[in-house]
Amino acid sequence: MDTTNINGSWEELKSKLKQKFTDLNDDDLQLEDSKKEEIIEKIQLQVGKTKEELYKIIRGF
Repeated sequence: MDTTNINGSWEELKSKLKQKFTDLNDDDLQLEDSKKEEIIEKIQLQVGKTKEELYKIIRGF
């Protein structure tokens, strides 16, 4: 998944991720333009999913 595509609808995606993975909070999902890949890795580790699994979930939103 191209992480540049998540920027436009990040607030909506952030809300859906918090609903699906209740352990995530606003600090976990703080997006900085230069660190998009880092945020995906952080979410991946926190929810126990591979990158591929996480991208599939995100595409499903």
